[in-house]
Amino acid sequence: MDINISSWESFVLKKIAASANDLQVECYAIGGFVRDKILDRNTKDLDIVCLGDGIELAHHVAQKFNPIPSVSFFKNFGTAQIKIIDKEGKPFEIEFVGARKESYVATSRKPSIELGNLQDDQNRRDFTINALAISLNSTNYGKLIDPFNGQLDLSKGVLKTPLDPNITFSDDPLRMLRAIRFATQLHFTIALDTFTAIKENAQRITIVSKERITDELNKIMMTPKPSIGWDLLSNSGILDIIFPQMMALHGAEFVDGLGHKDNFYHTLQVLDNICDTTQNLWLRWAALLHDIGKPPTKRFEEGHGFTFHGHEVVGAKMVPKIFNQLKLPLGDQMKFVQKLVLLHLRPISLTKENITDSAIRRLLFDAGNDIDELMLLCNADITSKNKFKVQRYLQNFALVKQKMITVEEKDKIRNWQPPINGNIIMETFGIGQVALVGLIKDAIRDAILDGEIENNYEAAFNLMVKKGVELGLAVK
Repeated sequence: MDINISSWESFVLKKIAASANDLQVECYAIGGFVRDKILDRNTKDLDIVCLGDGIELAHHVAQKFNPIPSVSFFKNFGTAQIKIIDKEGKPFEIEFVGARKESYVATSRKPSIELGNLQDDQNRRDFTINALAISLNSTNYGKLIDPFNGQLDLSKGVLKTPLDPNITFSDDPLRMLRAIRFATQLHFTIALDTFTAIKENAQRITIVSKERITDELNKIMMTPKPSIGWDLLSNSGILDIIFPQMMALHGAEFVDGLGHKDNFYHTLQVLDNICDTTQNLWLRWAALLHDIGKPPTKRFEEGHGFTFHGHEVVGAKMVPKIFNQLKLPLGDQMKFVQKLVLLHLRPISLTKENITDSAIRRLLFDAGNDIDELMLLCNADITSKNKFKVQRYLQNFALVKQKMITVEEKDKIRNWQPPINGNIIMETFGIGQVALVGLIKDAIRDAILDGEIENNYEAAFNLMVKKGVELGLAVK
């Protein structure tokens, strides 16, 4: 297999090689950079291992660039990093470390480290495809060093650990998630003995911080087909430990010939569908969580079948708890996902009835600036295997979209601001009661959304006066 190193990357490697030669230390490019160059994938970072002081090498290499980059280093770990700008103007990170070997204790994934040689360093790598190294030494510059047949595994699309997978995963359980993430990103297969070891060590994931777990989940979410990763997480037993609410979606059930689809695999299909249309991580999370409220709302009604009434409301209430559980951000991103989970049935329900302007205005008002993302989610949620049913849904959905455009052009509801605010109401009636002000504002809003009055100041002011009189208020 060829190693597809660009001229710019070769330029950088030769500067590092020159520095290593100046310091009389052995030096190798290793890990993901080598893997990706063989796979002809773009890279934004480079790992360098040397048989010596990685921090000293980093400082020496930095001096060979203009402008000279700053060196970030961590003495306790013997690592250093510099950031340079590549030929396209993008940041490129180079990390330096001295070759080392590691030993672990059962209660922690943080190893004890001691100096080692190249073989020790390759032994500690997570997968054979990440243990590949390229020599930067003058005696054999450019030679590929592959002690575990990682190049063969790359050609076969297989993930294996260099050493006993049970030891590899028990030592650092995060590697189990990395295996699943790499399998998803690269469309690789996890070798049978390696996946068996993941299942046998699944419980070890509890010693990994939630932040590191979620970082891997987000990387899976940003792949072209994240269903691969979520299915592997489920089959490995890890998902039941880190995200039991997701596992609860599993299973199709039938009673008296009446059943429901497997909501786990439906969810994965919706997730893959949305990934065809967006790189928005949080819209992808909304797709993953859109039916999360179905297990607790599941009921069987005689003669009718299974129902999930109110699952969107229950699901929306579950979103903050799940985000907190997974250490996802609890600000605007969570609120966005929560809103879409709550509203995801609304556009679809409009396809089943005569579409009124009032219903469209309500939808536009409730969705606000997130209406486009909501419509993408609803499109992705159409997963029936019945082609005629799907076609009918899509045709009706197109009518809803056209109606939305028409109503929005006329009523400007999407970024709606009330024509009458609370200050005007208080000044008009000389009141300060918050409850009465709220009642009048709600009456104006509902009248506009229901099409009873025009969305303008004059119509809203007249209704305000009328409503105030009904409440026993007098205009000052």
